[in-house]
Amino acid sequence: MTYLTSIEIAGRIEDLYGAPLADLHAHAQDQPPGMLSALLGMYDHLVGAERSIAFHRQHLGRLLHPERQIGRCEVSHLLDGARRLAEAVAVRDVQATSVAAVLHSLAPVPAPTPPPVATPAPAPPRAAPSTSRSR
Repeated sequence: MTYLTSIEIAGRIEDLYGAPLADLHAHAQDQPPGMLSALLGMYDHLVGAERSIAFHRQHLGRLLHPERQIGRCEVSHLLDGARRLAEAVAVRDVQATSVAAVLHSLAPVPAPTPPPVATPAPAPPRAAPSTSRSR
């Protein structure tokens, strides 16, 4: 199963609310908790999980470097790193699935429609000037 990345999720949130993510974060701070703050919180957790995955992959890569000897001590570090990587992947998968499901259930916020412009009523026709003389 393919999971959406934080970049894809950010784009969907921006499309949904019609504003850049930084602006949405600033706007959500001044508002009571709602759907926007929930989506941004889920997004932040997804970003954290992706950073954790990258960190643990790099750490395992250093431990498994071809020129490095693997002894008893290193085995426990390898196992711990693999466990932590698996946990980070699981967190990422749950966060990505959850936020994608929520985004899928929402429709974009419609742009406010301006009130209709009142057209002025036509002026009543003027009476034609009289051709008779007055006394």
